[in-house]
Amino acid sequence: MNRRTALALTTMTLLLSGVSLYGTAIAQQFGTAADAKAMLEKTATALKADRTKTLDLINKGEGGFLDRDIYPFCFNVSDGKNLAVASPNAKQFLGKDIRENKDATGKAYGLELYAAAQKPEGQITEISYMFPKAGADKTPVAKVSFVTRAGDLGCGVGYYK
Repeated sequence: MNRRTALALTTMTLLLSGVSLYGTAIAQQFGTAADAKAMLEKTATALKADRTKTLDLINKGEGGFLDRDIYPFCFNVSDGKNLAVASPNAKQFLGKDIRENKDATGKAYGLELYAAAQKPEGQITEISYMFPKAGADKTPVAKVSFVTRAGDLGCGVGYYK
C-alpha cells in the first residue's frame, strides 16, 4: 500500500468515526423509555428511604432526578395535589390537583395519571399525552409517562416519543 492510499484510508476511518460519535451524541440527547422506567424505580426507592429529602431533590432537579428531558413528578394519591416536579417547564403544576391536567388536544390525562396511582404499589401504567419539552419551543409533542404508586404518592416519569 502506498502512502497516498494509507492516508486516504486513515482519513476515511476518522471521518466515519466522527459520524458514528455524532450519531451517538444525538441519540443520547434525549431520554428513552428504559431511562424513564429506571428513574421511576429510583424515585420510588428513594421515597421509601427518605420521603421529604427525595421530594426536595426532585423539586430542585438535583440528585439525578433531572436527566436530559426526563424527570419525575409526584402527587398525593388521596387528593391529587402535585407535590414535586423536577422539570422547570412544569413548575406551574406544583400545588395543583393533577386530575385537572389536560393536554393541548383536550385529553384529560391528569385523570389517567391519578387512576394509575390508585393501583397496587409497584404496578406501572403507561399514559400517553401531548406535552411541551423544556425550552423556548412550547409546541406540545407526544409523551408517555410511566406511573406507579409509592406509598401515599403517585409518581411518574415520562419520555418524549
